[in-house]
Amino acid sequence: MADPKGFLTTGREVAKTRPVGERVKDWNEVYVPGSLLPIISKQAGRCMDCGIPFCHNGCPLGNLIPEWNDYAYREDWSAASERLHATNNFPEFTGRLCPAPCESACVLGINQPAVTIKNVEVSIIDKAWESGDVTPQPPERLSGKTVAVIGSGPAGLAAAQQLTRAGHTVAVFERADRIGGLLRYGIPEFKMEKSHINRRIEQMRAEGTKFRTEVEIGKDIDAAKLRRRYDAVVIAAGATVSRDLPVPGRELNGIHFAMEYLPLANKVQEGDLTVAPINAAGKHVVVIGGGDTGADCVGTAHRQGAASVTQLEIMPQPGEERNANQPWPTFPMLYKVTSAHEEGGERIYSVSTTHFEGDEDGNVQSLHLIEVEFKDGKLEQKAGTERVIPAQLVTLAMGFTGTDQGNGLVQQFGVGLDERGNIARDEDYATNVDGVYVAGDAGRGQSLIVWAIAEGRSAARGVDRFLTGASALHAPIRPTDRSLTV
Repeated sequence: MADPKGFLTTGREVAKTRPVGERVKDWNEVYVPGSLLPIISKQAGRCMDCGIPFCHNGCPLGNLIPEWNDYAYREDWSAASERLHATNNFPEFTGRLCPAPCESACVLGINQPAVTIKNVEVSIIDKAWESGDVTPQPPERLSGKTVAVIGSGPAGLAAAQQLTRAGHTVAVFERADRIGGLLRYGIPEFKMEKSHINRRIEQMRAEGTKFRTEVEIGKDIDAAKLRRRYDAVVIAAGATVSRDLPVPGRELNGIHFAMEYLPLANKVQEGDLTVAPINAAGKHVVVIGGGDTGADCVGTAHRQGAASVTQLEIMPQPGEERNANQPWPTFPMLYKVTSAHEEGGERIYSVSTTHFEGDEDGNVQSLHLIEVEFKDGKLEQKAGTERVIPAQLVTLAMGFTGTDQGNGLVQQFGVGLDERGNIARDEDYATNVDGVYVAGDAGRGQSLIVWAIAEGRSAARGVDRFLTGASALHAPIRPTDRSLTV
């Protein structure tokens, strides 16, 4: 146990963010650089090293949280990094982007603020990079087997790194112009600077992983050719089909999916564009969808100089305490104020969009909404609650419905689908097609980054067993484990 009295003598303290007026003028990460290290050892000391560490179950990766908390408390950063990497390929991603279901499962959280597990995690990995403890780990010998990974998001990258380290020759195919998937073009720079992706890619290159950008499997290369060339294939193409809003006026200019809007802002930061073609500058912006993607749109609009930002959510506003039907250690749906929400704007709950109105040039100008409520499990509109709000740029951030089936990938491979429309797989992440596996949102449906990495690692184990008959790779989860789906 790190500090036997730590949870009694030390209060929870989280990373400090830069002042709003400063950070909305740039795209750097919102946190004060280096602010965690002076406090993080004491924060790690709050860990009670529970006899049954429920944080393990809360984390889909099965992270060894009490162990690296103890090392962090003692400031043995090298040992902490080793324990952290034992179960997580990319802790600098999860430490910045994961909603931390481990903290919801923290035993201390029963009656006190939970341990700042996420902050400890990101401090360990940032210190490890700074100290040179993160180095390439090429395999001692090659297996002679080849694997193609389709998609370079967190699931694809985790699978690729695990399989490369197991000795297989791995090529990652990405249809975008840069590696990273949603990490690259879906996550704004202010949440995670892309330098974190770049140095991981360089580590993976040094280990032997090959990367092929601007190649879309199903269009540029057909599935049959890929299967002939490689001994196994991992489909980690994500759930990229955005949920639409089919209401009158949807065809007006200025209404875009979030994943049409966010990547352009990131391309500006990459130096590809001077100004984003879809831009919030001087406009009344409405974001439809109250989740993390919607918050990303809010923060992006602030930095582009929006005249106003309004975020709409069809569900009621969550409470600040657990509901009785979401007891500890489950992941509760709580009211959350992200860094983007701290920066301004209005959030409206329990409303539904009825239609849009535009000007004579076909540009959206306003949005009509109505209050809604659930009665007997059905959503009903409340008469007399209609109103109109200005809307010159609308982003639809209502989630994703599944894997893109319009590019030929699913049809060409001949993989089966489950009842939810995702690619079906067995306990080893294998599809119905011999040698073809699936990981991440393509098989699970829209989920969290921590689940994607866990699935990538688990699928890699299945592929390794298929190729060699056995595997020593760590596999944290089974495809049927949905106990912590968010």
